[in-house]
Amino acid sequence: MFKRNLSILIAAAGMALSLCACAGGKTSDTQTTAQNTESKSMEETSKASSDTMNKKNVVVTTSFLQDMVEQLAGDTVNVELIIPAGEDPHLYVAKPEDYTKLSSSDLTLYHGLHFEGKMVEALEAKGEAVSRNFPKDRIGTMDEDGQVITDPHFWFDIGLYKMAVEAAGESLENLNPEYKDQYEENKTKYLEELTKLDEYVKENISSIPKESRYLITPHDAFNYFSRAYDIEVKAPQGVSTESEVANQDIQETIDFIVDHKIKAIFAESTTDPARMEKLREGAAAKGADVKIVSGEGNELFSDSLAPKGEDGDTYIDMYKHNVKLITDNLK
Repeated sequence: MFKRNLSILIAAAGMALSLCACAGGKTSDTQTTAQNTESKSMEETSKASSDTMNKKNVVVTTSFLQDMVEQLAGDTVNVELIIPAGEDPHLYVAKPEDYTKLSSSDLTLYHGLHFEGKMVEALEAKGEAVSRNFPKDRIGTMDEDGQVITDPHFWFDIGLYKMAVEAAGESLENLNPEYKDQYEENKTKYLEELTKLDEYVKENISSIPKESRYLITPHDAFNYFSRAYDIEVKAPQGVSTESEVANQDIQETIDFIVDHKIKAIFAESTTDPARMEKLREGAAAKGADVKIVSGEGNELFSDSLAPKGEDGDTYIDMYKHNVKLITDNLK
């Protein structure tokens, strides 16, 4: 009997040891798997960080150029933006970190035509203007306070914007010649999309009756658009949002609204909407009822694209947003 019990105890102990060994093996396998996963994750993170460090740094002044470079270069470069989307480049004052970006960039692209007025010297010393090849007879000028000034808002002429794309493509190819074929392919595709956009704009603007084809905005940002698509533009403020708005200019704009029976005027995403309220009140005092098109999602984009993730965060989407807003309210 004792021997039988002893045999049972020995067998039980053996089974226990076997179970412990199996359990120990599984724990070891789990730990190994976790370690391998962690190691792989660290390797991937390190590789991504290394890829980012190995890419050339392209600094751009505005959201327009950020989108342009992303369309042409994709993820082959690191893109750093100076003037955040939604801010007014006319009034933007560079911060110390902006000059750090400029000094460490491999390529700096800017609009030119004095659009980045408070940064001109630094940009001309370091950067390349995408407007550098524009024919002089295509660059708009205006009389402001008795002086002839350059109109920098060329992006509302899609033909000029295409020239800017060509110039940016040339700069990127010089920076990264190993990606030349890819950049050329992307540029060709993007230029085709811009041609389709031009057709879209012409079709929609021409659908507005001629007697209603008047665009009233806070500042003179749409003169290239006016010439390209046969729509008269009027604004109380000049080309730069930095200029003063004279009472005489406000009164002239009010008279224009009343005389032409304009039914809608438009706020912009980067200017003070209170300016349009003055126009509405002035028109109302003369018996004219005019609607202000404003509020989130109902403002024209003039000097900036929308922040990333919002409607109008690419050049093409911005343009379509503007055209839809204009046609919906002036038809």
